[in-house]
Amino acid sequence: MTRPPLNRRLAEFGTTIFAEMSALAARTGAINLGQGFPDTDGPEEIREAAVRALRDGRGNQYPPGPGVPELRSAVADHQRDRYGLAYDPDTEVLVTAGATEAIAAALLALVEPGDEVVALEPYYDSYAACVAMAGGTRVPVTLRPHEGAYVLDLDELRAAVTDRTRLILLNTPHNPTGTVLTRAELTAVAELAIERDLLVVTDEVYEHLVFDGAEHVPIASLPGMRERTVTIGSAGKTFSFTGWKVGWITASPELTSAVRSAKQFLTYVSSGPFQYAIAEALRLPATYFDTLRADLQAKRDLLSEGLAQAGFEVYRPAGTYFVTTDIRPLGDEDGFAFCRSLPERAGVVAIPNAVFYDHREAGAPFVRFAFCKKTEVLEEAVSRLKRLA
Repeated sequence: MTRPPLNRRLAEFGTTIFAEMSALAARTGAINLGQGFPDTDGPEEIREAAVRALRDGRGNQYPPGPGVPELRSAVADHQRDRYGLAYDPDTEVLVTAGATEAIAAALLALVEPGDEVVALEPYYDSYAACVAMAGGTRVPVTLRPHEGAYVLDLDELRAAVTDRTRLILLNTPHNPTGTVLTRAELTAVAELAIERDLLVVTDEVYEHLVFDGAEHVPIASLPGMRERTVTIGSAGKTFSFTGWKVGWITASPELTSAVRSAKQFLTYVSSGPFQYAIAEALRLPATYFDTLRADLQAKRDLLSEGLAQAGFEVYRPAGTYFVTTDIRPLGDEDGFAFCRSLPERAGVVAIPNAVFYDHREAGAPFVRFAFCKKTEVLEEAVSRLKRLA
């Protein structure tokens, strides 16, 4: 073979860091605080709803391409009841194989080769791969540490937009930093999008996981944004069923149709019986979401305090599953080397934040830990990490 087998657009992407670090955890017996999946299942009544759908023969064959009507209606009701956003479940809701497919389908549908996509850096690794597959050029705008949190420089965002910019790719609550963009920040982003006639694709999978009274504001709810925004949601993080891979988009009929055109040639359909179960999950009472949020906030505090005691500088997140830390107080500067040695040094696995940056040196000293684990697991991890102090 004279040519390399991998498409040049994907040449920079190999095995994901999540696969590498999870394999390292399995090989060493370390506690895996790397990949963001819970170590407990979600609500029993939702599992039983999936079993009931299987037994009743619902979803065992191909479900409808846009998703089962029950789930599309539940998504529309959720957006209306939570945020005052009215969507037609037949023309403005599309079910996907998790948020990852939603991101891929949206970018493949909306980005032309040569278009620029502005994204908040550090960003979830699939963003870069999906922009590349669409033939676009990613333009990072870096969230920077400031006074214990990561913040967006709105002037830098404005400067990043050019005549070639097609869309802004947002993520709030933000993985990996845990930042929750404020209403004022999102208003500024919305004004920029309207002024420069940009689309916005917004990943809001952590919408229910916000702490300390932080408010999640969908940018589609701001004036002038509904018709130019594709909002991405997912059941995995909210209901602790990440393996079911049930996600969705909400958008105007024109944008939904465009995304569906790409999505139908990716998985076509997926997660048949689970769609019926997630339709029921979205209708759980408010107490479920409140309890989930309180539980995760307590786990965030437990891990954050333990990391600080172990010697890390800790950026306490306002949302998500993750705590970002600075390893320089421990005398380390290379997050990759640190994370690869951590299982032997302390019996814990984490993720180097540099994988989420275009300019990896900017993320080199930062490491991400997941706290979506049982309390006793986090307590044991904290005990082990104290070896580093």
